[in-house]
Amino acid sequence: MIQVHLQHIPENESLHLCGETDSSFLDLAEAEAETVGPLFYDLQVGLSGSGLFATGSLSQKVTMTCVACLEPFEHQINTTTFAMQRDLVGSELVDLTEEVREDIHLLLPMHPRCDMGGNKKCPAQFPKSDLGFRKVSEHCSVEPHSEEKSSIWAVLDHLTKH
Repeated sequence: MIQVHLQHIPENESLHLCGETDSSFLDLAEAEAETVGPLFYDLQVGLSGSGLFATGSLSQKVTMTCVACLEPFEHQINTTTFAMQRDLVGSELVDLTEEVREDIHLLLPMHPRCDMGGNKKCPAQFPKSDLGFRKVSEHCSVEPHSEEKSSIWAVLDHLTKH
């Protein structure tokens, strides 16, 4: 957890927070990921009007499962654009946990692949499709297909005729 005591923020300035914290609060199980090691943070925290702002960077290593080969792999999540603003409601101790958790969750890939970093080739091999895609240029006219050709059953009908 990353907490800020308002009394530690200099008036009309920002407070530099840099360090690491236990990453268990990120609760990435729902996203099918697991943290590896601590969360690293480097933040500037300040007051503006009746609110608190924080900007900076976050870094967290996670283990995920590749959607292609189904093997676990490690992935480093880094952001230098963390930013949040919150209205203050009277407490002198402000917890940034929810905002940090949300940012890390949003940075997780929706379809993680072990080769997405470019350092590894995924062992999963998929057969190439026999279906070709027809190029249609701007100058070609598209002719309507007959009902027989466009029928999704035409391939099966062909099999029963032989």
